[in-house]
Amino acid sequence: MRNAISSAASQTFRQATLWTESAAPAAAASRGNWIAVASATHARRGCAQPDAGYMQVCHGKVAPLRRVKPGDRVAYYAPTVTMGGSDRLQAFVSLGVVKPGEAYAFDMGDGFVPYRKDVDYVPAAEAAIAPLLDRFEFVQDRARWGYAFRFGLFAISDHDMRLIAEAMGADAQALGL
Repeated sequence: MRNAISSAASQTFRQATLWTESAAPAAAASRGNWIAVASATHARRGCAQPDAGYMQVCHGKVAPLRRVKPGDRVAYYAPTVTMGGSDRLQAFVSLGVVKPGEAYAFDMGDGFVPYRKDVDYVPAAEAAIAPLLDRFEFVQDRARWGYAFRFGLFAISDHDMRLIAEAMGADAQALGL
């Protein structure tokens, strides 16, 4: 009996392992989509200079940036205009594609050395989030739509990234959508 259970468990493990390995290349080929959260002034700073765009998340932490891969798309959402401010904005402010390369430390002065990744931003107009809330797949409960944003960086579907790009008037082709 013990051998039968071990054999069945081993077969299940082998099947799960094979499935995971065979699915990995397909997953690696797809692009990720991310919403990053920052004040508008901070997000705008990241896309202010052409060909020198970057992203920073979670007060410069490196761990969240390790989840973001080259070719992934990122949309910046700004709950406020200024960090910690009461000047509510609740809009997407920039949109781009992550460039190849690892996260790197950048000395901003006064002892603040956040991690960044380079991003090719596309021309886009800022767009309010409110008209999109009922159409987003990631919003499970309209009354608590802001919960996911508390993490500073979270993954979204192609569908949701298309909605953001459309609302911002961005070139879907430039984003690979």
